[in-house]
This record gives sequence, C-alpha cells and structure tokens, in this order.
Amino acid sequence: MNYPTEKAKMSLLSPLVSPLIPISKQQPTTASPQHPVQTASFQIPGTKHSLLTNLLSISLALALNSPLPSLANPSLNSQPPLLSPSPTTPFSQSKNLQVGLENGKIRPCPSINPGCVSTNPKSSSFAFPWQIPVNSIDNAVQRLQEAILKTQKNAKIQVLEDTPNGKYLQAEIDGGFGRDVLEFLVKGDVLAYRCMATKVTYVYPFTTAFGDSKGQEERMKKIVDELGWYAPSFDSMD
Repeated sequence: MNYPTEKAKMSLLSPLVSPLIPISKQQPTTASPQHPVQTASFQIPGTKHSLLTNLLSISLALALNSPLPSLANPSLNSQPPLLSPSPTTPFSQSKNLQVGLENGKIRPCPSINPGCVSTNPKSSSFAFPWQIPVNSIDNAVQRLQEAILKTQKNAKIQVLEDTPNGKYLQAEIDGGFGRDVLEFLVKGDVLAYRCMATKVTYVYPFTTAFGDSKGQEERMKKIVDELGWYAPSFDSMD
C-alpha cells in the first residue's frame, strides 16, 4: 500500500494554516506498513480566534500610544487640600491664657482655669474689689508694689502703665506648679485685680482641670493685710 509523502501532505494543508502560527514538526521514523510514519501536527485557527487576536492587538497598541490620564500626572501648581482645623479643647485653650486689660477692665477667670480669682463679675471665682483709704490714694501703686515684693516669692513687676481707665500693674510670682500672674487696676479709691495660675494641670483621663482658687485667695489676703486696706467679702456681709 502506497502512503503519501510528508511533502505531499504539507502541500495540501498549507493553504489552511495561518502564517502567524508556527508548525511544529517531528522527525519521521521508520515504520512498517502496519504503523504509518507520524507526520507534523498542525493548528488551524478558526475565524473567531483570528478576529479576537486582531482585536487584542489593536487594543494593546491603543493603550500603549494613548496619553496618561490627567489624574495620574498632577500639575505642579495644584494645591493640596486644606485640612480642617483641629477642634478646640480645654487643654489647648489652657496653653494660650490671655493677660492684660479687656475693654479697659480686668479680665474674668478663664472657665478652663480653676486656679484663678478675679473681681470681674463675669468670673466664676469672683472676689470683691478692694477699697483704698483716702490717705493712700496718691501713692496706692507704690504701696501695692512694696506689698507684692514683701509677701510673695520671687516676685517681679512686669508691667506698670497709665491707661485711660486707671493705672495697670502686672507682676509674676512663684505658684504651685509654675509662675502665677497678678494683675491690678487702680482707679480712684478702687482696686480691681485678677490672680491666676499660668499652668493648668489635667489628670488623665479627665478633661476637667485640677485645682481651685483657694491658694489664689490666700495669696491676695496676704497682700491686702500688708496694705491694711479694706477687702469686702461675702463673709463680712453676714
């Protein structure tokens, strides 16, 4: 029986094979008529497969040649998003305690600072202003400085100035946890004041400051006793 040669088979199948797909061959082996010689194997792509291959090739080419999206290449002039300000907490407020007159008056005690006493009626720790005797009005500020330096530890006069609302004096002294601030406003025969700790202490995890105004009240009592001036109080009204 005569079998077609390998060359003849290739000539018959070559029109059906796509030139893009390689043909793998195997070397012919000697065989008997009962065992035909193995021929090359072929892969004949179908129409759908060829169309899919072409579409993938076009898509890949378009992707490589297309410009990158604008989001992937931000402008150098673009501004970063603004961060929202952090919420105000009692601890952050205690780091920025304000001193000095407010609208020509002694300031009230900050609500977040229990170590304070003030003659401002808006203060939670309120004290009555002192009354200056007639014979001390002319030299009231000088006598006040002397009493502060004599009764307080490491006292230092920081500010002494005339204002449209009276004579303002500010001093620093040693407190329980740092330096405390004394503020006085002398106007006629009345002396208004505020005595405040500049360091507010918090005990974790509580958000309420530790301390009270007792120490400040005792400090002011030493000064007024040294002066011999009259300091009204709620106790004296009983």
